[in-house]
Amino acid sequence: SFRVEPGESVAVVGRNGAGKSTLLSLIAGVAEPTDGKVTIGGRVAALLELGSGFHPDLTGRENMRLNASLLGLSRRETDQLMPTIIEYSGVRAFIDEPLRTFSTGMMVRLAFAIAIHVDPRIVIVDEVLAVGDAAFQAKCRDSLIKLRKEGRTLLFVSHSSEDVLRICDRAIWLTHGVVTGEGDPSELVEAYTEMMLGNRNRTADGSVRRGS
Repeated sequence: SFRVEPGESVAVVGRNGAGKSTLLSLIAGVAEPTDGKVTIGGRVAALLELGSGFHPDLTGRENMRLNASLLGLSRRETDQLMPTIIEYSGVRAFIDEPLRTFSTGMMVRLAFAIAIHVDPRIVIVDEVLAVGDAAFQAKCRDSLIKLRKEGRTLLFVSHSSEDVLRICDRAIWLTHGVVTGEGDPSELVEAYTEMMLGNRNRTADGSVRRGS
């Protein structure tokens, strides 16, 4: 169990299979818990696995309307936000093409632009900053930092230590779905990195692999 206070920016770290994406899916309401409960206060904008919430046969513009509707925006609110979202995403030339024609980077651009412009109180990000060109990644980071300064709540999953340290003020370490560490991001990331490097240098029988 853990609690994220309003306005906090919290990273979730852990090895592949630790339960990070499952945790975010539970918080976003994509999955239901088999035990316990998840309590959310405020509109959640979730950037989970690539393409989630999008339909490949709908155009970019139609997917924008669909996503905004799912997040509780009226058609009028969506129409007002649409020019800003399109401009931010940088996919204006393709916005009326079916989503299946979009590249991976274009899909991420559109999804991120929608998520940060629908006035969310809670933003959930799962590794999407690893996709796209360097300029857009930097733009995304700046936007997340801005949301943090505005008092929005961020829950952030990333294998990038730099992004965790730059964006988050607290970190949670998951191991097989269990919180095994919690606290200052720099201390937690250092401990996690040391653990990962230690495991990498061990052989199948558990002995330490030494350099030649």
